Amino acid sequence: MDFGLSDEQRLIKDTAREFTDREIVERSRENARNHHFDLDIVKKIAGQGYLGAIVPQEYGGAGLDYVTYGLIVEEIGRGDSSIRTVISVQTSLVCSAILKWGTEEQKQRYLPRLCSGEWLGCFGLTEPDTGSDAANQRTRAQRTDNGWVINGAKMWISMGNYARLALIFAQTDPQLGHKGLACFLVDTDQAGFKPQPIEHKMGLHASDTASIALEDVEVAEDGVLGEVGDGFKVAMSALDSGRFSVAAGCVGICQGCVEESVNYAKEREQFGRPIGSFQLVQAMIADMVVKTEASRVLVWRAGWFKGTDRTNTVEASIAKLHASEAAVECANTAIQVHGGAGYVDDHPVERYFRDVRVTTLYEGTSQIQKLIIGRAMTGINALVPG
Repeated sequence: MDFGLSDEQRLIKDTAREFTDREIVERSRENARNHHFDLDIVKKIAGQGYLGAIVPQEYGGAGLDYVTYGLIVEEIGRGDSSIRTVISVQTSLVCSAILKWGTEEQKQRYLPRLCSGEWLGCFGLTEPDTGSDAANQRTRAQRTDNGWVINGAKMWISMGNYARLALIFAQTDPQLGHKGLACFLVDTDQAGFKPQPIEHKMGLHASDTASIALEDVEVAEDGVLGEVGDGFKVAMSALDSGRFSVAAGCVGICQGCVEESVNYAKEREQFGRPIGSFQLVQAMIADMVVKTEASRVLVWRAGWFKGTDRTNTVEASIAKLHASEAAVECANTAIQVHGGAGYVDDHPVERYFRDVRVTTLYEGTSQIQKLIIGRAMTGINALVPG
């Protein structure tokens, strides 16, 4: 693995950084204050090609490798995790699943619309009673003369109120367990698809999060992604990609914490000199830098694995576990460097702290990541009760 970026990668990273500073940073505080899902910024990131970065150009994407995609996600994550969430869901969960499991007709129909931002997508896996136990889906799909009818409920679905396309996971035969699961490409423009905003979140105030009621939702026969019974594998492969993008976004939060803390420590004076001259402040900054660099290397390593034919589930879990936990620690430390000023939203570190907490929960909790890593090391599946 080459740790040096190519000229193209550096240009893409610099462009993403400039775009973030120009279009996202200045609006992020007000969007968070107003709980505003900014469709104007969503259109702009689509215009930059960020909603289909890893999708081949023949389907309307940018055709980038995962390491380069990670560079983009890091810069957007440094600016605003709510906007980074749009990229992660659209690209890493929805587009990657269609790209890997879809028929040629499905790819041609959906990917160009998703990459261009004409349509937004959502990933309907989590349910009110189903989180880490993803195979235990209570949502049911029944065959009809024209295809399928789905009934059930989904919870904590990013972009669920705005999605034109929903990937809905449902059980087709409870007796088959996870082998009965299927993933359906659901047109949300029908009466039975009923999303509701989830409010009063701790963070990600500028993101859209929904609970979704599914009441006799109709899906055509050709609306199954992969085969019936592939649903669990579809979900797990998409989550591998999703964990990578969350990890990259967390590196962005770490980097933002470092930059904001360094700037503040050089400007803020106590006892007649900048607080950056105090040894303990420098120690806090050094701790953040080490966590940031270690997380970045793990993300690049996971991205490199994704560009090969090797399996990368463990590498993605390692990157996601380390980067998300490191970002929580960096955000906490950054507020400590800022003192009382870090406790209000005049500085981005307050928002970093609130937004980052969920990253250790979604796309698999930190505990699930540890069980995935432990399973790979021991060959024993602790996810299944003995």
